[in-house]
Amino acid sequence: MEKRKVLQTSNFGERVAEDESSELEKYFVETDHWARTYRGEVDVIYGPKGSGKSALYSLLIQRTDQLFDLGIMVVSAEKPRGTPVFKDIQQDPPTSEAEFVGLWKLYFLTLINSMLKEYEAKSEAAKKVDDYLTSAGLAQPSRNLPLLLKGVFDYVRSYFRPPKAVEGNIQIDQTTGLPTGFGGKISFAEPTRNAEDVVSVDFLLGEGNKGLSDLDFKLWILLDRLDVAFADTPELEENALRALFRVYLDIMDLEHICPKVFLRTDIWNRITRSGFREASHITRNITIRWDTNSLINLVIKRALKNDSIIVAYQVKPDDILGSTEMQFELFYRIFPDQVDVGPNKSRTFDWILARTMDGTKLPAPREIIHFLNSARDTQLRQHEIGAKEEEGEELFSRTALREALPDVSKVRLQQTLYAEYPNLRQYVEAMRGEKTLQHQRSLGRIWKLKTSEATAIADQLVEVGFFEPRGTKAEPQYWVPFLYRDAAGMVQGTAD
Repeated sequence: MEKRKVLQTSNFGERVAEDESSELEKYFVETDHWARTYRGEVDVIYGPKGSGKSALYSLLIQRTDQLFDLGIMVVSAEKPRGTPVFKDIQQDPPTSEAEFVGLWKLYFLTLINSMLKEYEAKSEAAKKVDDYLTSAGLAQPSRNLPLLLKGVFDYVRSYFRPPKAVEGNIQIDQTTGLPTGFGGKISFAEPTRNAEDVVSVDFLLGEGNKGLSDLDFKLWILLDRLDVAFADTPELEENALRALFRVYLDIMDLEHICPKVFLRTDIWNRITRSGFREASHITRNITIRWDTNSLINLVIKRALKNDSIIVAYQVKPDDILGSTEMQFELFYRIFPDQVDVGPNKSRTFDWILARTMDGTKLPAPREIIHFLNSARDTQLRQHEIGAKEEEGEELFSRTALREALPDVSKVRLQQTLYAEYPNLRQYVEAMRGEKTLQHQRSLGRIWKLKTSEATAIADQLVEVGFFEPRGTKAEPQYWVPFLYRDAAGMVQGTAD
């Protein structure tokens, strides 16, 4: 085996699902999360960043034809790549949660209408939805998501905001509650008896449900990348997502309209921290978690997508993937048994998991894939400078595995934690050169804060995964995981 050539023609795939949608199905791990999602048993999929939410989302999009054969249409409410559709509304965002509720409902209605038209629904209910949206100028000839959302937002804004906040001199009709001169007759409250030809958006959603029922189809409306769409403004994010879940609960009785929301666990925790009574009613949900066996399956599936590895190790992929024991056996043919050698040291796979977890102690496929690709690049650089090749059939040396971690650490700290929580950056940067196990008083000294203030900041860093909480409730301690140590420039040990 020429190890250098095997490495040159191998990789472990992209760490971000959006970057490998065409390849994902070849080595996607069909976990219970996936099976339950595909069967339609869950509507809300929570998971830490990098846990595979977008992979589930991408697979649903790819299997549109199979789902159609099962009586399910699939439509995405957000672009899977590029600038999120909802980014545009941040310039002049909804001013209330009620406005956001109206926005979500009307946006869903336009998506339902576009699918009914695409599949040539002829029922009276479907025609009624299209007639009212056409009258309001919201029935677009194509499903251009930014254009659909812009039309919806303009309509909602004109309805909810007082005349002085609406461009021009639009006046509000006192009978219908609608802007005069505005083409539509869709209300966001039940219209009065005197409001001729005015219907509520809730009524039209019911008609859309009937239209889908007449076709004998359900419509799954997929929502992913919400963390990107509203990331710049936490208050806007909270209003948008609370409104989304209220809409989800409002339309639960419409059996043929099924929003499917993919959301990061930390964002859900944040929007419910101040109280969200409706949260207990959201029961059709799962939280993505990976165990050791599913992670080894993920790694080996990605390794076996490389013909060079199959040939070098003379294995049959179907045999390997049919046995967890054989997957571990192949892993330890490719990798050394231990990175840090010793009777009390962990084996390599456990070593990798420990070094790619944040303070939540939940392994994330994204970091594992990044680590393996970084190890490959590091090993190739060692070959290029003429480093002595390890004996045996392992492709990776212990040195390459150790040296792969700083790159993963840097990307995680700078592109995730700093990018998403810039307000915490100064506190992390202040810890350079400090020990990895801290307590309240040591953090107060480092940050030049009172103990109570330092504790509040530390709790925020626990929430985002930079700290792992240890110690007791009376004497809490804060431990920095291996994942962040290199990039944060911290030293193993306990603070004085």
